[in-house]
Amino acid sequence: MTGLYIVAGIALFAVIAIVLFNQLIAKRQMVNNGWADIDVQLKRRADLIPQLVTTVQAYAAHERQLFEDIAEKRNAALAAGDNTAQRGAAESALSRPVGRLIALGEAYPDLKANQNFLDLQNELSDTENKIEMARRFYNGAVRELNTAAETFPSNVVAGAFGIAKRSYFEIEAAGDRAVPDINLGQPS
Repeated sequence: MTGLYIVAGIALFAVIAIVLFNQLIAKRQMVNNGWADIDVQLKRRADLIPQLVTTVQAYAAHERQLFEDIAEKRNAALAAGDNTAQRGAAESALSRPVGRLIALGEAYPDLKANQNFLDLQNELSDTENKIEMARRFYNGAVRELNTAAETFPSNVVAGAFGIAKRSYFEIEAAGDRAVPDINLGQPS
C-alpha cells in the first residue's frame, strides 16, 4: 500500500513539474514574441531614418554634423543586436538626433510643406507608437516570466531546466522626452 502512495506521489510531482514547465515555456515564448515585435519596429525605424535624412539634407545642407551623428547612432543601434540593455541604450542615443531632425521641419517652411517629408514624419511617428506598444507587451511578458522564474514551486522547475529571467527593454526617459537642441544660426 505504501508503494502505491509513493508511486502516486511521484506521479503527482511529475504532473506538477510538467505543468509548470509548460507554463514557463509558454511565458518564454511570449517574451521571444515580444522581442521579435520590438526588433521588427526598430528595423522599420532604422530603414525610415535614412529616407528622412535624405529629404532633409536638400533643405538643411549645413546640418552635416547632425546627419553624421544620426548615421553613427543608427549603425550602433543596428549593431547592438538582441542584448536588451545595449539595444535600449543605443536606441536612446539614436532618439536624440532623430528628434532634432524632425524639429528641423519647423525651421524650414519649404521642408515642412514637402509631402515626402510629411509622409516620412508620419510614418516615423507611427513607428514610434508601435515601438512603444511592442515594448509594453515585451516588458509585460518579461514580468510574467521573471515572476514565474522566481516564485515557488515554478522556480525549482525553471532552475532545473535553465529557464532564466530576462531583462526589461528600457529606452532612457531622457531620450524619449529630450527637447531637441537646434542651432540654426551657424553651420555645424
